[in-house]
Amino acid sequence: MSSVVETVTEVVMPIIEKQNFELYDLEFVKEGQSWFLRVYIDKPGGITIEECAQVSDYLSEKLDEMDPDPIPQAYFLEVSSPGAERQLKKPKDYESAMNKYINVSLYQAINGSKIYEGTLIGLTDDELTLDYLDKTRHKEITIDRSKIAKARLAIKF
Repeated sequence: MSSVVETVTEVVMPIIEKQNFELYDLEFVKEGQSWFLRVYIDKPGGITIEECAQVSDYLSEKLDEMDPDPIPQAYFLEVSSPGAERQLKKPKDYESAMNKYINVSLYQAINGSKIYEGTLIGLTDDELTLDYLDKTRHKEITIDRSKIAKARLAIKF
């Protein structure tokens, strides 16, 4: 599976770079009986459905031309935006989330909670600091990044 991701990354990069898009993520996963090749693209200001369709068409064409076929099994190709509540995976993702509202899920509870939502106000290679509400009071918590199971942008209601 990692060779599929590597091969597809090599094929898709010139397509998206030509359009001044960025590759946010790429995954090849089996869900139920079906395989999915998911390509997440973005650009400053957000990506449109038409731009996703265009990349999908170009990528599909390039993959069909390859011999041998880099993906021998049947699969569904999905090209999309990473979404409003995109996952924070790379250091760059965390940096761009500074001063934004995020959701952090932890492997183990800190102060009795495994989930924190708040504004990312501090970031180092090893830790992040959130300003969050505890009932009606603002509090800060510094979390060791090795304890984070998943982090994503969140929509504040």
